[in-house]
Amino acid sequence: MARELTDLQKIEQSILKKYRREIWSPFVNAVKTYKLINEGDKIAVCISGGKDSMLMAKLVQLLHRISDVPFEVVYLVMDPGYNPINRAKIESNAALLEIPITVFETNIFEIANSVDHSPCYLCAKMRRGHLYNKAKELGCNKIALGHHFSDVIETTVMGMFYGSQLQGMMPKLHSKNFEGMELIRPLYCIHEDSIIAWKQYNDLEFIQCACRFTENCTMCDNGGGGSKRQEIKALIKRLKRDNPGIERSIFNSLHAVSVDTFPVYKSKGVTHNFLDDYDEK
Repeated sequence: MARELTDLQKIEQSILKKYRREIWSPFVNAVKTYKLINEGDKIAVCISGGKDSMLMAKLVQLLHRISDVPFEVVYLVMDPGYNPINRAKIESNAALLEIPITVFETNIFEIANSVDHSPCYLCAKMRRGHLYNKAKELGCNKIALGHHFSDVIETTVMGMFYGSQLQGMMPKLHSKNFEGMELIRPLYCIHEDSIIAWKQYNDLEFIQCACRFTENCTMCDNGGGGSKRQEIKALIKRLKRDNPGIERSIFNSLHAVSVDTFPVYKSKGVTHNFLDDYDEK
């Protein structure tokens, strides 16, 4: 008689079997395609407590167990000023998933909430800086964030519609302020719908945006995005009814940019105009 699986074993099995095509394979594909993890890396997997970062932590943990490429992992939780309920939820979920978290405290929410102009921008910037700083202190050379395929698509469209720019979200970036540090996005090829399906299948409950500014932040990207992002989500959902492949088309377009067709573009902070060498062509 087959022994009954534990809750943790069921969760892990759902990743490797039931959602292999939707979650595990796209995760491995992103790691390999974009060379996100290399031999000797020490990665700080940054956990906010939401569904995306928690799944990312479990995926990296599973990969760490079986990978032929030796690397180290720290599962890093920064507490920017969570209320006791959210803090307890993060800790209980980490225990359920058997993720050995390292927690450190900051007063980011308190500082961000004291300013009148762009508190969400300040909060996001401070959080990123604290994560880099702590990761470097722990001897890490990379931080991993839980941005997924849908974030990539939505951010690109938001930039066009509301920021007057064509700008993608990279699968990895060198830090400009922390020498030797790199940011990676292991969920880059995983759709948000798949993450939600996995969460619901396992009856898991994660925190949403935990911002103290409203306790239900409409701007930060910790758990659901801001109002503009929600508009883009709704727009893409409507467009998918007529064109189910529209997200893939947008994603693929980011990998097939024809710079020669742009009248103006930026590269490494320098603006280039097609007129600069137009007569020479």
